[in-house]
Order: sequence, then C-alpha cells, then structure tokens
Amino acid sequence: MRAAVQRLPMLTRILAGGLALTERMAAWVLPEAASRRVLPMLDRLRGIVSGELDTARAQRMALVVFATRVLGAALAYVMQVVLARLMGGHEYGIYAVVWTLVVILGIFTPLGFSSSVLRLIPEYRARGEQGRLAALLIGSRAAGGLAATAVALAGIAVVVLAGERISSHYVLPLVLGAVCLPMFTIGSIQDGIARAHDWTLTAMLPTFIWRPLAILAGMAAAVAAGVPATASSAVIVTIVATWTVTLLQGLALARMLAPQRLARPPREAWTIGEWLRLSVPILLVEGFFQLITSADVVMVSFWCPPDQVAIYFAASKTPALAHFVYFAVRSATAHRYSRLYHAGEHAELARLVDESARWTFWPTLLLAGLLAAVGPLLLALFGDGFTSGYPVILVLLAGVLARAAVGPVDALLTMADQQKACAGVYAAAFAVNIGLNIVLIPLLGILGAAVATAGAMVFEAAALAWQARRRLGIDPLVWRSNTGRAQG
Repeated sequence: MRAAVQRLPMLTRILAGGLALTERMAAWVLPEAASRRVLPMLDRLRGIVSGELDTARAQRMALVVFATRVLGAALAYVMQVVLARLMGGHEYGIYAVVWTLVVILGIFTPLGFSSSVLRLIPEYRARGEQGRLAALLIGSRAAGGLAATAVALAGIAVVVLAGERISSHYVLPLVLGAVCLPMFTIGSIQDGIARAHDWTLTAMLPTFIWRPLAILAGMAAAVAAGVPATASSAVIVTIVATWTVTLLQGLALARMLAPQRLARPPREAWTIGEWLRLSVPILLVEGFFQLITSADVVMVSFWCPPDQVAIYFAASKTPALAHFVYFAVRSATAHRYSRLYHAGEHAELARLVDESARWTFWPTLLLAGLLAAVGPLLLALFGDGFTSGYPVILVLLAGVLARAAVGPVDALLTMADQQKACAGVYAAAFAVNIGLNIVLIPLLGILGAAVATAGAMVFEAAALAWQARRRLGIDPLVWRSNTGRAQG
C-alpha cells in the first residue's frame, strides 16, 4: 500500500511526459483544424496532471479518487450480485439490513473525527503544532474505537432483551454485525487521516478495493468448504475482512506517520474539548447524511418481507454507481476548502466551488443516463424477480442528480465553520425522509421508499444551496459562477 502511494508522483511525471509527447505528435500529424481543437484539451489535461495550483491538485486528486471509486463501485456491485446469487433473496435481504445498520452506526461512532481530522490535521501542520497533531492521531482513533465498542455492546443487549419483538432470522446476524462495528469505525477515521495528508490510495484502497475483494474471496472459500450460504455466514466473512483490512491499513499508516509521531504527546496537546466541539456538529452532518441515504433500507424491513428488502437494496445500489462521483469530488476537495477558507483566499475558494460543481454534475448526469438504460439488465444479474425494482432506480436517480447539481456543498459549509447550519439542514431532511417513508411505504411498498428518499435529497440540495448563499455568499449550483463573488 505504501509503495503504491510513493509511486503516485512518479506516475504523475510519466503521464505528464506522455501528454507532452502526445501534444507534439498531434501538432505534427493532425490537420490544422483538428489541432486547434485537440491541442488545448491536451494542454489542459497536462496542466491537471502536473500543475501545482490548488485547483490542479484538487483535479488530479479527484481523478485518482474517481478512478478508485469507479473500480470500487464496480467491485462492490459485483460483490452484491454474487452474494445475492449465493444466498437467495431471503438471506440476502437479511444481510442487507444488517450491513446497512453497521454502515449507519459506523457514521455516528467515529464521533465526527473521520471528517474533523480533514480540518484539524492541515491546521496543526500549518502551525507546526506537532504535539497536538500527534495527540490527535492517537486520540481520534481511540475515541472512535471506544465509542463503537460501547454502541456494539448496547446493540447486542437490545437484541437479546428484545426477545420475540425482533424476527428470529435477524437475531444472530445482528449480534454478529455488532462485532464488525469497532474496526469499521477505526477504518473510517484512518481514511480521514490518510486523506488529510493527501495519501489518496492509502485512504481509498482498503475501503473500496481490499475489503470487497476479501469478502468475495472469503464467501467463495466458505461455500466451497461446504458452509451454508446464509446471512450469518456472510456477516462472519465480513467481520474477518473488515478487521484484517483495517489492521493492515493501520500498520501502513503507522509507518507513514512515523516522522510526525511523538513518544508521548504533552498533556496540554490533548485538547479533547476543542476536538469534540468541532467534531460533534460534523458528526450530526455525517450521521444525518447517511441516515437520509440508508434509513430507507431499514424502514422497508418494518413493512416488507426480506425478499422485498433484497429487491429494494439491489435497486438502491444501482443509482449509487452514479452517486460515487459526488463522493469522489468531495474526498478530493474537502480539506482544500478548509485551507483556502481559513487562509482568506476567497477568490480561489469560489473558483474551486465552481469547478467542484461541474466535476460533480456532468459526469453524474452521464452515468445516470447510462444506468437508466441498462438498469433492468443490471437488476437481472441479482436473480429472478429483482427486475421489479427498476422503477426504484429511476426515482432514486432523480434524487442523485439533485444532490449532484450543487456539488459537495456540505463539505464547503463544514470546512468553512458552518457545520451547525449544515447539520440543521440534514436533520430537517432526515425528518422529511422519515415522515415520507412512514406514509408512503405502507401505500406504495418499495416504490414509496424510493419516492421518500429522492424527495429528501431534493429538499437537502435546495436547503444546502440556500445556506451557502446566505452564509458564505457562494452559490454552488452548477449553472452559476462565483468567481470574484465569495465573501469573507
């Protein structure tokens, strides 16, 4: 993993050299009219690959993140198809509910550190506050791990004490899922630490490549060994994969962070109150965001049998293939928003917001059109009956496009000291989502859940854009330009 990160600058130089050679060849081979169109595009691409400005660096990082997310999304989709085929709709639906709960709780249990480190680490490094940086690197993971362990134990107690109020087929998978939570939490904080240092591959590969591969390999090995393909078996495989990948990522980070690590950070460096004052509002932002996009799966299980949950889960994963563009751009720009805002470079911040919206919306629109066209074919891969979820795909794609139209504006607000306003928007959007789900699922089934979630996304995008205009003087809508308009 570390070797891959160290090779990234070398790959950048190779790509820049290759593009320069391509420019010379194009100028020599192509007709003059074609050269006038092709050469500026090649020159701009070379600027992205080798440029040193913040915009070029963010574009380059976004391309790396985007490529990793493309591969990771495809791999995760293949993993879900294989699991659905192996387990069947009933068991796969149970696994979907358990894994969704792990993901939802795994957003809250880091206590906001998975995102707050993106702001604190660049700040401490810029100020040369080595002691506080070293304390944060230790304390953030320790706090998240302890919180996750406490939540996991409480969850097991709730499942055991609930007795017959929880369907018997959910009990063992839920208990096993709790075991996965602590390492899932620590892994998300480690992702943030790596991204704050621009170690893109160290942040992305464990979550989006190695863990899905490990789950696929583990499940295939278990079935080959004669283990029944049940939800419990799949959760056990997921536990092993998550713990193994997170521990290996931690070892890689330990080597890379060695120059910043102090044997014993001074007592005054442990500014826990300050960290929590920043992290808790971010925690609310991240938590409500995840609830908006994942609570529907859990709520469908309240009114529908596991096989319908499986169909909805598979259908909701398909629009997520377009949604990862947003996450890729967000990962590449969040800490840059923080640095530019706190450095007072408002013109450059406004320019980056404009670029981020374009990077997010147009690729998302292209992918949404493609997914709408091939949606039935993709659902058919999961097994018989899954194509009935196609209308869910179309409705959720509308919500994904609404969110993409404002780019990663939530990251902008959070990094510009507006995390409380952002959390308020997400709380309101979550309330809208829950209310609509309660009304629409009993009436329309899984289509009602899709309408509720898409409606909450539209509300969220409009409210966040309004907050950015009101508080920062920046309009994040993709068809607007902010250059020269950002306020201090």
